[in-house]
Amino acid sequence: MKKSVHQPLWMLVAAFAFALMGVCVKFASEHYNAMELVAYRGLVSIVIMFFWARSLGVSLKTQRVGMHAWRGIIGAISLLAWFYALQHLPLATAMTLNYMSSVWIAAFLVGGALMFGRADQQGAQNSLLFATVLAGFGGVVLVLRPAFEANQLWAGLIGMMSGVTAALAYLQVTALSRAGEPEARVVFYFAVASLILGAAGMAFTGYSAWSTRHAIWIVPIGLLASIGQLCMTRAYASGATMLVANLQYSGIVFAATLGMIVFGDQLPLTAWLGMAVIIASGIAATILRNRTIPNTPPEEH
Repeated sequence: MKKSVHQPLWMLVAAFAFALMGVCVKFASEHYNAMELVAYRGLVSIVIMFFWARSLGVSLKTQRVGMHAWRGIIGAISLLAWFYALQHLPLATAMTLNYMSSVWIAAFLVGGALMFGRADQQGAQNSLLFATVLAGFGGVVLVLRPAFEANQLWAGLIGMMSGVTAALAYLQVTALSRAGEPEARVVFYFAVASLILGAAGMAFTGYSAWSTRHAIWIVPIGLLASIGQLCMTRAYASGATMLVANLQYSGIVFAATLGMIVFGDQLPLTAWLGMAVIIASGIAATILRNRTIPNTPPEEH
C-alpha cells in the first residue's frame, strides 16, 4: 500500500526537478549556447549514470548498439531543440511544447493505423485519438500566438520539434525496454550521445569562455535531470498507473509558476488556455495510448 501511495509523490518530485532544470538552463543560456549546454549536460549525466549503474550492478555492455545509437541521436536532437526553446521562450511555453510528446505519439498511432489499413479495426479508438491530436494542435496554436506576436515563432517551431523528437525517442525507449535493456544502460548511452552531439556542434557554433558565474548552473542541469529520471523510474516501479502517468503534466504547472516567480514571465490568457488544452489532450492521449500499448516505460527528459 505504501508503495502505491508514494508513487504520485515520486512523479511530482520528478516533474519539479525537470522544471527546476529548465530554470537552470535559462540562467546558463545567458552565456552558453544550446550545443554547449547539451554537451555539458551529457557529461554530468554520464558520471552520475555510471555510478548509478554500478550501484545497481548493471553492466553497461550491450548487444543493442544500433538501437541505442538511434535512441541516443534522436533523444539528443530533442534535448538540443528543447534547450534552444528554453533559451528563447518563456519557461512554461518551452516546457509545454516539449510535453506534447504524448499527443505526437497519438498522431503516430493514428497515422500508422491509416497507413497499414487498420483504421476500421479500432474505429472508435482511432477516432478518439484523432480528436485528441486535433485538440492538442489547437492548444499549440494558442500557446504559440504570443510567440508569433513577439517574433519568436522560430523558437516556437523548434520547441514543437522537441516534442516530436521526444515522441520518437520514447518509442525507441519502449523498444529497448522490450528488448530487455535496463533503464540505467539506456539513460547512460543517451547521455553519451548528448555529449557527442553537443561537442560536434560546438565545432561549428564555437564555445564560450569559461565563466564561474554561469558555469555554476551546469552541474545542477545534469544533476536535476538525473534526479528527475530516477524519481520518475521509482514512480513507475510498481506499475505505470494512470495517475502517475498523468501527474507528469504537473511539470507544466511548476514551470509556469517558476517562470513567473524567477523570470517575471507574463503570459496572456490565450497561452494559459492553450496549456490547459495541451495538458487535457496529453492526459487523454496517455490513457488511449496505454490501451493500445500497455505497460509502457516512462518518458525521458
